[in-house]
Amino acid sequence: QKMPPSLPATINIREPRWDQSTFQGRAKHFFMVTDPRNLLLSGATLEEARRVVEDYRAGTVHPGLTEDQLWRAKYIYDSAFHPDTGEKMILVGRMSAQVPMNMTITGCMLTFYRTTPAVLFWQWVNQSFNAIVNYTNRSGDAPITPGQLGTAYVSATTGAVVTALGLKSLTKHLPAIIGRYVPFAAVAAANCINIPLMRQRELKLGIPVMDENGNRLGESTAAAQKAIFQVVVSRIGMAVPAMAIPPVIMNMLEKRALLKRYPYLNAPLQVGLVGLCLVFATPLCCALFPQKSSMPVSSLEPEVQDQIRKKDQGLETVYFNKGL
Repeated sequence: QKMPPSLPATINIREPRWDQSTFQGRAKHFFMVTDPRNLLLSGATLEEARRVVEDYRAGTVHPGLTEDQLWRAKYIYDSAFHPDTGEKMILVGRMSAQVPMNMTITGCMLTFYRTTPAVLFWQWVNQSFNAIVNYTNRSGDAPITPGQLGTAYVSATTGAVVTALGLKSLTKHLPAIIGRYVPFAAVAAANCINIPLMRQRELKLGIPVMDENGNRLGESTAAAQKAIFQVVVSRIGMAVPAMAIPPVIMNMLEKRALLKRYPYLNAPLQVGLVGLCLVFATPLCCALFPQKSSMPVSSLEPEVQDQIRKKDQGLETVYFNKGL
């Protein structure tokens, strides 16, 4: 039997498989990145994917390896290993854990929102999970110190709890459906606090900006501000369908006989509805902005503009990694 032709060693697996200048291409990429099934892969499968990717990057192509198999190995590798350090990431902090973890936490926040202890507990759980995700997906260029992590964690948890309890007291005399949206307002407020604090080093010192070929030109705080704004918008966008649609459905269901007869179905139904929303909202909101974002040189700080002009007088656009 004739062996398939050997795969060329020129495929750029450092970049996503699909065109990232289109929303469709970015969506396909993030559906792969956030696929919860990656959590079920064995340690041996992860190590095999690591071996295939690292060997290919070093110029060694495994016999019989197809392009589809190479890309599959790349996405398995990316789902479990840190892009800068190469270390295996904490299971619950991986992007593939976003849907199952968030559906459980968000579902419970939407179910148990009526009492103060429940609000306190689930907002604390949510911010603890966010802290793990932010630490696990930290940038190698800008490591998070334990002090920064602690400050962001305490500030975001406090912000979420204060918002939730404040709104809860304000909505006591309003229709029940309004009260169901208190957890969403708390989560949105916490994201606005948590992400900038977690990435405060970038806001102070800037993030690397590059030309089209990936050559580093300097560090810009203006680029950091744009990157963090885009991430905050994406994170809040992820929460909108999961925290806006289920309350409407659950409010209707609670008026029917089924939930009155079987109240224990409330939490599982809520978690299931949130999960259904998150399966689509998570990758689609990650895809709102290109991972490799861009901005005009003229929008950067004057000193960074001068630095770039000395290297390339005609350059008009710079690129940077916005983070997740």
